[in-house]
Amino acid sequence: MIVVTQLPFVGTLVISFMRWNALDPSNRGFGGLSNYRNAFSDPTLRSAIVTTVVLTASVVLVSLLLGLGLALLLDRRFRGRGIVRTMLITPFLVVPVASALLWKHAIYNASYGLLDGVLTWVWSLFGSANAPQPDWLSVIPLISVEAALVWQWTPFMMLILLAGLQSRALDVVEAARVDGASSWQVFRYLTFPHLRRYLELAALLGSIYVVQNFDAVFTITSGGLGTANLPYKVYETFYQGHDYGEASAEGVIVVACSLVIATFALRTVSSLFREETL
Repeated sequence: MIVVTQLPFVGTLVISFMRWNALDPSNRGFGGLSNYRNAFSDPTLRSAIVTTVVLTASVVLVSLLLGLGLALLLDRRFRGRGIVRTMLITPFLVVPVASALLWKHAIYNASYGLLDGVLTWVWSLFGSANAPQPDWLSVIPLISVEAALVWQWTPFMMLILLAGLQSRALDVVEAARVDGASSWQVFRYLTFPHLRRYLELAALLGSIYVVQNFDAVFTITSGGLGTANLPYKVYETFYQGHDYGEASAEGVIVVACSLVIATFALRTVSSLFREETL
């Protein structure tokens, strides 16, 4: 475990303190904190940090709300519930790169994409052949990436919240209904407080994964038009700038941010286990 997980990170940490640029092989050696100073003084990195925060917060929040709604629906009994549940889980099982390619070409493409095709069809119903055909990746690039990630991560949130719903004490819910509580009152005073820990867990785990997302940004927009997040900035510095030292410093910054979120996630998981054992 140490060899697989820790040694590569230690190597990255060591390189982050070195001057190491493939375009200047003669100037290689210990650089101290210069890579970190360059990283934090780089305006593109600050922009990537802001983009990462906006992207992560919006995707996690929208996915949580949609996942909660779907979990509440699937918690009810109806014919075909198993099929519906399987269909809703499917987006999470799609390979991330394949998902990004699907959205880029099948949905957003200005020539043959689904969105512009629907606009053409709607306009044709009213006898017009001049339907708007926006290039979605140019008009709303960040929202386009966010929509693809929401589609992928909503099933993850739904599964966690559905597990929380199915762990409720049903006798308490039935007692509340017998006492005349409405569906909204049951949700507000019983269901939502019970789901609080599960909402926290889903939000924290989702944040850990979304903050490290690279596939969607690289595949859909190639980091252009203000969509470059921290992982893409690391890739850009390493493969395009060939500055291994500064790229390693940026990678350490990404890991540090992820560890902060992971710490809260582990505490939430521990509290859930303690509640289950009591």
